[in-house]
Formats: sequence, structure tokens, C-alpha cells
Amino acid sequence: AALLLNFVAKPYAVPSESMQHSLEVGDRVLVDRLAYLGRPPAAGDVVVFNADSAWDATPAVDTNPVKVVLRWVGEVSGFGPSGTHTLVKRVIATPGQTVECCDADGAVTVDGSARSEPYIFDDFPFEPGVLDCATTPRSQRCFDAVTVPPGSYFVLGDHRSRSADSAVNCRSANAAPGCWRWARRDGIVGKVEVLLWPPGRW
Repeated sequence: AALLLNFVAKPYAVPSESMQHSLEVGDRVLVDRLAYLGRPPAAGDVVVFNADSAWDATPAVDTNPVKVVLRWVGEVSGFGPSGTHTLVKRVIATPGQTVECCDADGAVTVDGSARSEPYIFDDFPFEPGVLDCATTPRSQRCFDAVTVPPGSYFVLGDHRSRSADSAVNCRSANAAPGCWRWARRDGIVGKVEVLLWPPGRW
């Protein structure tokens, strides 16, 4: 079981509402750890990844030696989390692609083409000519163009207005150049393939 969990597939609990309604808080999903052997993650994939320090991933330090040992055993055996800060998001753009929001209709574009995103829930308000990327104030949906660096992925939550994702710190006209947060290739645990729980949502 430990080998299967470490190298083949592993269940994860969805920790937040950022992927609603595709995934609800508390859903249990099965992550395919072999999905990206021989191929990279693709736009549209829902992935679980270990967040680095750019994601405010500073966990509380547990001084209880028993808990420290149990966490280590869980990580090594596969029965526990694979990292201290694990997230689930949807891949929007891959290395070398340029992503931006928004076009005239309020859509995210990748390499200049609007993405069809029927899964989006509760996006930021956007009304052409009233509240868009050229108005003052501009829509919070907007973020400037950025090219995804090598070994990185631009990820967003389906519940756009409640997702701390790759663009969360960049949705303003004066955002700092280093505001972006990336899902790193070496931190991607795998692809979400199956909803395990609750049974009513199979």
C-alpha cells in the first residue's frame, strides 16, 4: 500500500473552496502519480502540487516530537501528505506560453487566444466599458501579460474570486513584476483523476 501511495495513486482531501464547483471543500480525490511520466502537464489538467515559499507556504512549526516523527513516517511511507503545503488548482498555461486577462469579453487569453472555461464559478465582475481592464478602477479579473518560465505552470482556481492562485498578487494596475506564483514541475504530485468521496458526486 505504501508503494502504491508513493508511486502510483494517492487520495487527497480538497482543503479550500478555490476549485468550486468542480471540487467542493472536503471532497476526496485520487491523484494519478504516473500521469506525467513521458508527458508534461497540459492546459486544463487539475493538478495537486507542493507549493513553495512564494505561496506563503510557511507552516507552523510543531515542537511535539511525537507529531514530528509521525509526520515524517507518513511522508516517507506515502500514508501522509507529500509536503508541508499541498494545493489543488487547474493548469491554464504551460512553459513558454503567454497568459493574460482579459480580452474584450473578459476571458483569459493564452498566446492571444481566448480560453473557453465553462468550469469557472463566481468570477470577478467585468463589464466592457464600465468595469474592465481600461477603466479606473479596473476589474479585479484583470492581470497583465506574463510568459510562463521553464519548468513552471500558471494555475488558477475554478472559483476565481476565492482562489489564492498564480495571479492573486498581480490583479492590480501597479502589481510588482515578481508578483507571480508558479506550480513548479518538480513539485507537481500528479493529476486529479477520480472523485472518491462523497459517493453522491461520483
